[in-house]
Amino acid sequence: MKCRHCKKLVSNLFLDLGFAPLSNSYLTKENLKLPEMYLPLRIKVCDKCWLVQTEDYIDKKNIFKNDYAYFSSTSKTWLAHAKYFVKKITKELQLSSQSHVVEIASNDGYLLKNFIDMKIPCLGIEPTKGTAHEAENLKIPVIKKFFSEKLAKQLADNNKKADLIIGNNVFAHVPNINDFTRGLKVLLKPKGTITLEFPHLMKLIDNLQFDTIYHEHFSYLSLLTVNRIFKSFGLKIYNVEEIVTHGGSIRIYGCHENETRRINVSVNKILNREYNKGLNKLDTYKNFQNKIDLVKNKLLSFLINQKNKGKKVVAYGAAAKGNTLLNYAGIKSDLLPYVYDLAKSKHGKFMPGSHIPILPSKEIINAKPDFVLILPRNISKEVKLQNSTILKKRTKFVVAIPHLKIL
Repeated sequence: MKCRHCKKLVSNLFLDLGFAPLSNSYLTKENLKLPEMYLPLRIKVCDKCWLVQTEDYIDKKNIFKNDYAYFSSTSKTWLAHAKYFVKKITKELQLSSQSHVVEIASNDGYLLKNFIDMKIPCLGIEPTKGTAHEAENLKIPVIKKFFSEKLAKQLADNNKKADLIIGNNVFAHVPNINDFTRGLKVLLKPKGTITLEFPHLMKLIDNLQFDTIYHEHFSYLSLLTVNRIFKSFGLKIYNVEEIVTHGGSIRIYGCHENETRRINVSVNKILNREYNKGLNKLDTYKNFQNKIDLVKNKLLSFLINQKNKGKKVVAYGAAAKGNTLLNYAGIKSDLLPYVYDLAKSKHGKFMPGSHIPILPSKEIINAKPDFVLILPRNISKEVKLQNSTILKKRTKFVVAIPHLKIL
């Protein structure tokens, strides 16, 4: 395969997770009677631009469909994160009723609703109709399409350029990362700002976060790679912040390359850390497989041991990252009988691959579990807090990554 950015032939394997279904393809009871599609989940690294990327096996339109089941507003932690960011960026950029904000992958309006409350004009771009409909119910205007350079030109021609473009956890979901970046430049006003948040590849490697790897994530990003991509298309990164979301992410701030904004020391600081970690050296990527196999084996041993002791283990959070973990480990309902989740869109459905039933979170009390395995480990504190009051003190909470830990 050729690198999605620099087009060099890519042959260096980073990780092989075998065959897996799409992580957000939750199944109905009727679906269980039908064949299930499995695809190779192999990740490679380009030794020229250092973009870590999935092999291509499926079109994005078959991943982000109308019944896409991820709704951002189900997480209180994520809502608070979005609200804080909006307040912060509005003050920094002095946004007003004369400004225009565009969010790419606006989901169910979890973030843009804060701009609506502040009377700041905004627009969401969201291809999945189910989530877009929820945003429209909040009076947020939404274009139900995938973002691209073509769409950016259409918006620019209709006087819809942006003072601020926001993209939270979307850059990694883009198969054509070059077209997407060209679109950012086209849509951005001359003095406009781009902010993108994405899980940090350095944290993924350091903390063995292989559960963030699935077909929906086409790329796994370092600052050194994103910096190169931005420069290739006439943009520059002038500031970077490290944030705790998804187990360790970065938020980059970008603008046109001819802008006079000075580059903050944070950019070189993180770039230097990445170089010191060896993110520009192939050897860094070669031993990851062995490390994550140990994580998998320890989780399996824990579940088998608890079953042999007559203990009951259930899971919380029917998240995509949980599906990666369960399917790679080969865990089925004999070891983990139920997954509980807050999202109504998932209730009564089954996890892809493992076929574990998904039940409403309030029903977890009926299970009387000895252990609750938290699959979305990035919100483990929130999950424990939500459920500790309804579960007996004997119930313990567990996470599997970066290592098996009883909280």
